[in-house]
Amino acid sequence: MSADTAANWSGTQPIAGLGAVADRYDGFILDQWGVLHDGKTPYPGALECLKRLRESGKRVVVLSNSGKRNDYNVALMARIGFTPDLYDAMISAGEDAWRGLASRGKQGADEFYAGLGRRCFATKRPGDSSFLDGVDIDLVEDVGQADFLLLIGDARETGLLEAYEGLIEQGLARGLPMVCANPDTHRVDGGRLAEAIGLVAEEYERRGGRVQWHGKPYPPIYRSCLKSLGLSDKARILAVGDSIHHDILGAARFGCASALVADGIHGAALGIAGNQLPSEAAWGGFIAGQPARPTYLMGRFVW
Repeated sequence: MSADTAANWSGTQPIAGLGAVADRYDGFILDQWGVLHDGKTPYPGALECLKRLRESGKRVVVLSNSGKRNDYNVALMARIGFTPDLYDAMISAGEDAWRGLASRGKQGADEFYAGLGRRCFATKRPGDSSFLDGVDIDLVEDVGQADFLLLIGDARETGLLEAYEGLIEQGLARGLPMVCANPDTHRVDGGRLAEAIGLVAEEYERRGGRVQWHGKPYPPIYRSCLKSLGLSDKARILAVGDSIHHDILGAARFGCASALVADGIHGAALGIAGNQLPSEAAWGGFIAGQPARPTYLMGRFVW
């Protein structure tokens, strides 16, 4: 059956491209990595698809679980070819976390941040401390001296849980709260699937630690999207992503429709590569037991 028909696979409609359903929506919430680009180059058809959305007068927000702040992500997108005129706003998990940290000691601060100490042990890529610019905290090199833990990112592709077992054990023993500025557990890096720092936060919470999460699939960041889109009717908003556990679950919790890009982090599990749809049987086996189901399924972010 053609993907352009109204087929329904386990509650999800397969489509050949976004053009098949774009008229149903006024606003779009788009993921970065795995949907628009792989961190280095745009996916085939992605730039054209985004341009078609803008030509159709659609409102667009790029919502990323990147642990970097908005300005960094805007600059990265521009280098790859996604200039700022192609979307209305960039909203990153890193920006959300930075604002939480910056609110410490100020009137109206979130209860979690109001009670946070100032000595921080942070995980970040080597030589990168730009995330902490403008935040009044003290970085420490020893978990034993910290008041809280901050997960920003890590350059390793594998072995994150092993690398941070000591941090997890020490943090749990001291009852330290943890801030996770990037909840992704896996990322697409230059076409390869790599582990991401969210794995460490998940393990910390699983073992009884307290984690303050920022980004998808947590509802607070979607309220920022709604404000940036300037829309009030969630039924007219479509979220597009490549992760069931972040993009699709986040959209479900927020209450808007969603489209899963198959050729992202789930590509291998679905048995596809490139702008392809899995078989109906493969999709049914994959989606059974998942925490959320997308409204639509498409191979890549194409028109």
